[in-house]
Amino acid sequence: MSNLLLLIPIALFLGLLGLGAFLWSLRSGQFDDMEGAANRILFDDDDEALAHKSKKLKKNDS
Repeated sequence: MSNLLLLIPIALFLGLLGLGAFLWSLRSGQFDDMEGAANRILFDDDDEALAHKSKKLKKNDS
């Protein structure tokens, strides 16, 4: 029985701590763009950089 008197407040504290962390992450915008990071990995930024370089080279050649 004395174990419960110790474990219940610890469990409540940890639950409130987790809830506080979740609410903080909502307010700070951690969940604003859920699909952006998933889609960002599909696009290669190097392709755009190469396209710009080739356009500059073509302009300089002519």
